[in-house]
Amino acid sequence: MTPTELKSWLCVALVLIGAQKGAAADVSEVSGKWYSVLIASDHREKIEENGSLRVLAERINILQDSSMSGKFHTIVNGECVAHELVADPTEEEGVYTVEYDGHNVLRILDMVSDEYVIFYDMNENNGESTQVMELHGRRPDVSSAVRKKFVRLCQEHGIVKENILDLTKTDRCLQARDQA
Repeated sequence: MTPTELKSWLCVALVLIGAQKGAAADVSEVSGKWYSVLIASDHREKIEENGSLRVLAERINILQDSSMSGKFHTIVNGECVAHELVADPTEEEGVYTVEYDGHNVLRILDMVSDEYVIFYDMNENNGESTQVMELHGRRPDVSSAVRKKFVRLCQEHGIVKENILDLTKTDRCLQARDQA
């Protein structure tokens, strides 16, 4: 192998390692408290105020059976309503299925466990497919670099920038967190 070929192979290896760094590293690290920061969809009406897929994260836990449980809120008639769901793992690491407003296949796209997680959801409901992407932070907001990464990932999935909503400027049900 020539030095040029070796260099090319090393570059490919580094790219592959970098691509796997995010979500698949250890899904158990997603457990804990989260804040919804950005949400996006190819059907914007689904994530706008009163949209059926506008969910506001509070916490996520990976259970002993590898299922993922989550507590989140929606706003119904101006009131924060808590929901708890359990998503079942698939054979693919970091991919789950759950029934909520239809059938959902939820994938962890990227994660830095002490900073942020990006989810991609394909929702199927009454023959209609809707893509939803969510950015959650360990703190109420994330860095501009993480926001830019989210925008880029949305665009790679065909979601236009105009369909990305900044939840830090809305009621995220923060007052309802951790209430029984």
